[in-house]
Amino acid sequence: MKLKDKVAIVTGGSQGIGEAICRAYAREGAKVAVVNAHKPELGQSVARTIQEAGGTARAFQCDVSRREQVRKLVEDVTSAWGTVDILVSNAGIMINKAVEEYTEEDWDLTVDTNLKGAFLLAQAVIPLMKAKRSGKIVFMASIAATHAFPNSVPYCASKAGVWMMAKALCAELAKSGINVNSISPGNTATPLNEHLQRDPEFVKLMQSYTPTGRAYLSTDEVAGAAVFLASEDARAIHGVDLIVDDGWCAM
Repeated sequence: MKLKDKVAIVTGGSQGIGEAICRAYAREGAKVAVVNAHKPELGQSVARTIQEAGGTARAFQCDVSRREQVRKLVEDVTSAWGTVDILVSNAGIMINKAVEEYTEEDWDLTVDTNLKGAFLLAQAVIPLMKAKRSGKIVFMASIAATHAFPNSVPYCASKAGVWMMAKALCAELAKSGINVNSISPGNTATPLNEHLQRDPEFVKLMQSYTPTGRAYLSTDEVAGAAVFLASEDARAIHGVDLIVDDGWCAM
């Protein structure tokens, strides 16, 4: 098992990519904190199914944009399992509108969740990791961090910030034995983009842009990258953005 007895926090862990990562980490032997912001029953369901499969998991509730809630999350996880070895900052939102239609609240919600939340989570676990000179931080960026999409200005901007934050933290933390990297998924079928999955023109466009001819990846395909970056196989990997996109960016 690649993650045996490691303690992992996975935000946005109750559905989509986060849920797939929680399940993959548990299969690899990790103790998994399944973190959800607003629907605790969803996180509890994921944790329960992991437990029923023989893994170790507990559900935790946290709004990652709130510093006090992030600190409490880390305190609760360390109270339960003693430490934090792995952080996967995956919680995120996407609001699709024409630029003129965005409200200030749309912008703040997107940036606070996707970017500020990632920063607060990293800031909270770094002292634990520095103390033992070991830790893995994985940020969920996006191909939208480097390739612009229309009707997605706050999302693209926030994910570009996540992408660069991973590099900046790498420059600061690599000497402390902490690996900081990001993953940029391509179009992945999740509840976040169900509206786009139902848009035949968008699906056709993505198929034409992707060398494999697929419009969407599965969440399990992204989870494999998260297992790698959290494992000792990636001990020399620092400041990398691992693109998992079926070759979309190559086109």
